[in-house]
Formats: sequence, structure tokens, C-alpha cells
Amino acid sequence: MATIKEIAAKSGYSPATVSRLLNNDQNLSISPATRNKIMTVANELGYWNNRQKRDKNPIRPNIALLYRVSGKEQLQDEYFTSLRDKIIEETDKAGLQIEVFNSINSLIAAAKSFQGFIGVGADRVTYDQLVKLHQHLPNGVFADINPTPRLFDSVQPNLELTIQDAIQRLIKAEYHRIGFIGGTGLKLDNIQQPDAREIAFREFTSLQDVTEAPMFVKGPFNVKNGYQLGKKVIEQGKERLPEAFIIASDTLSVGVLQAFNEAGILIPRDAVVISINNSEIARYVSPPLTSYNINQQTLSRMAIELLQDLIIHPDRPHVHLKVNTNIIYRKSFPNTN
Repeated sequence: MATIKEIAAKSGYSPATVSRLLNNDQNLSISPATRNKIMTVANELGYWNNRQKRDKNPIRPNIALLYRVSGKEQLQDEYFTSLRDKIIEETDKAGLQIEVFNSINSLIAAAKSFQGFIGVGADRVTYDQLVKLHQHLPNGVFADINPTPRLFDSVQPNLELTIQDAIQRLIKAEYHRIGFIGGTGLKLDNIQQPDAREIAFREFTSLQDVTEAPMFVKGPFNVKNGYQLGKKVIEQGKERLPEAFIIASDTLSVGVLQAFNEAGILIPRDAVVISINNSEIARYVSPPLTSYNINQQTLSRMAIELLQDLIIHPDRPHVHLKVNTNIIYRKSFPNTN
């Protein structure tokens, strides 16, 4: 492990200044440029490689936030915008320095100024870019999704368990014809990745007392696609609709409800609906959506803690954490318990 004197000699600052910074002296007053220089040298010399959490005043590293969300769909972007804001809020609580990057190439260029990063979204990001990012800034944690689990850690909502829980609740309420409406998963280098919700629905319904489990999966997670999928459901089975639907996101649910309303299909009279995300809009559509809440504050806090651990132990195996969701009952599937 690098010593204070070695860091001081290479950075050009006094051992006293380096020591006070790396021991998190709250009374130290230095410029951002000085702080970044010392932190960069400490990172290059492997100062954190063998640091232990038992330190009374652990260093608070500079971290970056890579935000790669398209922003084309307002309701879809709302979820990721909220997640970004929660991460910034939690880093502030932890006393960490954070800088937001919307370009992966810009983050790569500035990598020496940071000891790690948190990623949100992967819109128009290639595998080669992620490999290059890992070469320049290997300490990374993705929140919500992870495009390259072999390279970076992640904290994600437990969508598999969410789907299983929804199916079990519907069966308990004596619904046995259950449909699934979802979008396609992450695309990386034009290769479509499977969506966890779709996989879980297919596998779990095959093991449970579900007599019919039609799936309607296509396109992006936005309102327009939800509307098109809703119309497809109606075209294929208006005379015999599923008794219940699990819809992969609130944004899709908004579009599905529009299509159903136009066709005179009333929720929950004709079918019940369970959605996922519990976004703000879930409370205000007609009928209000029963939806699984994804606790973004917990996702954010765990991402920060995981990144801090990775900075201290950069050679450890990659870790992927799952955070459980909880159901919020509203009129689209009322609580009958």
C-alpha cells in the first residue's frame, strides 16, 4: 500500500496536507484541483487497495455518475431521473464528491480524477466502450440494470421475485388465466438481452396452477408501445380475455389502459391489473394502478456502499445485489385479504 510520503512526493504537496485529506479532516480547506490531484495520485499508487473499514476516518473518494438515459419518453425517463436524483442525494448524505456525466467517452477522458463510478442506464452504449471504461476506471456499480455483469458490480430490483409474488397473489385470489404484457430488454451492440420479468413469468407460470398464460412482449417500455400491445391483446382475445394481467412497467400500463378504455374493457370489472415501478402516474390513471414499489433510496444507498467496498477491495469478485419490491394496492387489483 502506498504511503503518505510517496503520495506527497508524487503529487507535489506536503505530507501534512495529504495526510489531512486522506484522513478526512473536515477542517482542511483546499481547492478542488488540489483535492483531485492528491486523490488521483493516491488512486494511481493503489492507496485504497488494502484499506480496512475499521479506519476511524475513512477516505471519501471522488466518484462519477454515468447517466445514459434517452429522455425521449417522459414517463419512462421519470423513473431514471428520480433514481439519478436519489443517488446524488445519498452521496451528499455520505459526504462524497460526485460529478454527473452524460457521455461515456467524457467519463473515460476524465477517469483519472475519480476512484469509481455509478452507472444509471445504458442507452446507446457499446460493449467496446464499457470495456474501455473498465480499463480506465475499473471500480463501477450499475444501479437498476447492468449491461456487463462480468466487468462491474450492480444493485437491481428483484424483478424475478416480484413476478413470482404477483402470480402467487393472483392465484390466491382465484385468477388462473393470467396474461403478461412487457417490452424487450436491454440491447447491447444490437444484441437483444432477455428481460428478467418475461423470463420469470414464463418459467413460474409453468410451475404453478395457471391454466392459460398468454404473453404479449414487444418493443420499448413506453406509453405508445403499451397502447399497441393493449390493442393486440384485444384483437387476439376480446371474447376470452385473461382474467388478470401482469404488466412489466407503469409506462406500459398507461398505454394498455388507454387501449382497454377505448374498447370498453373496464378494469377491474373485466380483468385485474398488477403493474411494476409504482411511479407517480400509477396513482392518477383510471383506475389507479396496483403496482410494485421499487425502493430507489435503498438501491442508491446500496450502490454507494458497494462502490466504496469495491474501491477498498478492487481485487474481490464482482457482486450483484437484489433489492426486494413491495406491492402497493390500488383499484386495478384491490386487496381482498
